[in-house]
Amino acid sequence: MLVTGLCFVGVNTIVRGLEGALPASQAAFIRFLFGLVFLAPVILGALRGGFPRDVWGMFALRGALHVVAVVAWFYAMSRITVAEVTAIGFLNPIIVTLGAALFLGERLAARRMIAVGVALMGALIVLRPGLRELDPGHLSQVLASVAFGASYLVAKQLSGRVPASVVVAMMSLMVAVGLAPLAIAQWVPPTWAQLGWLGLVAVFATTGHYTMTRAFAAAPLAVTQPVTFLQLVWASLVGVLVFHEPMDGWVLLGGGLMIGAISYITWREARVRARTITPAVGATKG
Repeated sequence: MLVTGLCFVGVNTIVRGLEGALPASQAAFIRFLFGLVFLAPVILGALRGGFPRDVWGMFALRGALHVVAVVAWFYAMSRITVAEVTAIGFLNPIIVTLGAALFLGERLAARRMIAVGVALMGALIVLRPGLRELDPGHLSQVLASVAFGASYLVAKQLSGRVPASVVVAMMSLMVAVGLAPLAIAQWVPPTWAQLGWLGLVAVFATTGHYTMTRAFAAAPLAVTQPVTFLQLVWASLVGVLVFHEPMDGWVLLGGGLMIGAISYITWREARVRARTITPAVGATKG
């Protein structure tokens, strides 16, 4: 998870460094084209096997949601600080938790509702509406978090139908296809340096998702989740040292509340799952 955090901060740093030199949809399109290079073997194998019509529909829905999310995220990165983008991004798992309760019928117990409330309070501390003027980048990153969360809900539905590698690969393909017309409509000839940096974004993003998957396999979420708070610390340091952005204590405080709430939710879910699969004391063995 430490490596995962560094990789994702690397992604944020590079995109922030491009400073909107390319339109958000074009930059995202190029990034996903590079990603397709890594995932081509999985995509080709999946397409040969084919999918039922409803699975294609879920792939298309997730692709559309991710298109909205990545364009909004790239735009936010060109407008607000790295730390703010990172902190607001912690809304993703909260959106997933709420969406699972509203649309997938998962139970939202009182303690989880309190944790969600704490996380939303943390988001308000980061944004501080009414106490300062909100930049369009703040609202764009909130939109990105909601769209990413909705995309992950669709991915959860897909995970029961197709392998995880196929879910990731088909998402990348659908996003690249969805971004293509938006990118072409406002195409700006990129420099070789910009192409190189976006290729590095794809490397960091792919590596980060791989190391995160390895971490989830090696330890419970209750152990790995709190480590993600370091991502906010590193993002703040990058903002201060590289981009000369101010260190915002409110962003750290709000982000800390959000991570604390997310960690509690994952810990509770792990406890409930353990009770479900662990036989009662004295139960006979089959």
